[in-house]
Amino acid sequence: MVIATETTSGGSHHRRLTFAAFLNSDPAAEEEEQRSHGVDVDAINPTTSNNNNMNMNKEVHYYQQRQSNASTTSGESSPNQVLSPWNQTYSPYYTDTTTTPSMSPSPWNQTYSPYYKSPWIYQRRNMDDDGTDNGLVGTIVRQDGHVYSLAASGDLLFTGSDSKNIRVWKDLKDFTGFKSTSGLVKAIVITGDNRIFTGHQDGKIRVWRGSKSRTGSYSRVGSLPTLKEFLTKSVNPKNYVEVRRRKNVLKIRHYDAVSCLSLNEELGLLYSGSWDKTLKVWRLSDSKCLESIQAHDDAINTVAAGFDDLLFTGSADGTLKVWKRGLQGKGTKHFLVNVLMKQENAVTALAVNLTAAVVYCGSSDGSVNFWEGQKFLSHGGTLRGHRMAVLCLAAAGSLVLSGGADKNICVWRRNVDGTHSCLSVLMDHVGPVKCLTAVEEAEEDGDGVEKGDQRWIVYSGSLDKSVKVWRVTETASTVIG
Repeated sequence: MVIATETTSGGSHHRRLTFAAFLNSDPAAEEEEQRSHGVDVDAINPTTSNNNNMNMNKEVHYYQQRQSNASTTSGESSPNQVLSPWNQTYSPYYTDTTTTPSMSPSPWNQTYSPYYKSPWIYQRRNMDDDGTDNGLVGTIVRQDGHVYSLAASGDLLFTGSDSKNIRVWKDLKDFTGFKSTSGLVKAIVITGDNRIFTGHQDGKIRVWRGSKSRTGSYSRVGSLPTLKEFLTKSVNPKNYVEVRRRKNVLKIRHYDAVSCLSLNEELGLLYSGSWDKTLKVWRLSDSKCLESIQAHDDAINTVAAGFDDLLFTGSADGTLKVWKRGLQGKGTKHFLVNVLMKQENAVTALAVNLTAAVVYCGSSDGSVNFWEGQKFLSHGGTLRGHRMAVLCLAAAGSLVLSGGADKNICVWRRNVDGTHSCLSVLMDHVGPVKCLTAVEEAEEDGDGVEKGDQRWIVYSGSLDKSVKVWRVTETASTVIG
């Protein structure tokens, strides 16, 4: 029901809008008002995604903080209690972003588009005049749909959205793009042989490849499972599993949204997690499904290939599980070796620092827990920098970046002693930060960068329909002393 407020000298009362006034109402203004009151518009508004009403209800965990009296980790009696130097709670000091205006009256926020064929607008900002270590480089604003996924390969950036488009950017300019027939793009990974795997809301994994003869041309080369394997498996009733009453599906096929993808190219494997609660293992050489694992009791939100051939999965059931590939008979199989976390709040994001053997886990309560150690994973502490759910994580060198439903990106640095310091809180998005990726910035002669000062270019995609480009450095001064 739409209600309008009318103020009189005697006070205020509500009146019902007429049908004509309702037709002339501004839905964008109503959506902005809902967001300002903390309402998850994307979870309740059926127009924000294509036929996703049933599935988007599962993402309510992402944008609303759930109250919980349960312990977040084993051996931790309270999330705010400091138990030891290895089990610390960190919280950066930053200002209230709820009062941050959506756009500042700056010349950098002026909109222009020399690429009239593209629905994107690029705004560039010169950081050299700021004198800051970490900050915004530029913004690419999209005029329709939200940005759900990002992937970077060399000088190319791939972005996925709810319009089913995968856009390709080169030097932050519109390079090319390709489009699937259905299903918003929830995950993108790129292999070393220039294959692009995309996970979609319709439960499909599509495979694309760039043309060697035509620069900037991408074409679909298949899907997972392959048509040959699908037809071969479909004739045997043993290959089906009952998902609900009187509905059976093939084990090798996801029947709900593919929420996450992860690569282990050393083993030649692709992992896919889905809202159908299953984890599937695919062989890259022939696209064959090797395993289908009923991994969790609720939707799988995130999967990450880790160090020592470990695999990590996080779910809306509140668990973080560790899997390891081992021999079974003449073949191999993934076995559950540990449950690092079991809580009421949903696990929403994972990132792995392969060099330091650290796994980071974001939750819907706004916390980031981490574990370290190759032979035995032990809880290292909790990073607290978000007031709402953590939606994405990215590891870059000694840095870990967390994006949240509070529209902020926290930049953390892992110190030599295993503690973490908050270097920056990047605040320029006006919607939840849904995805992050980072690439090392190429050093140029005479660019003034000190030796050992590693810098990263970070891309962040948001439900405010924009991709922002940031520069961060591992030697920046901390927010708190």
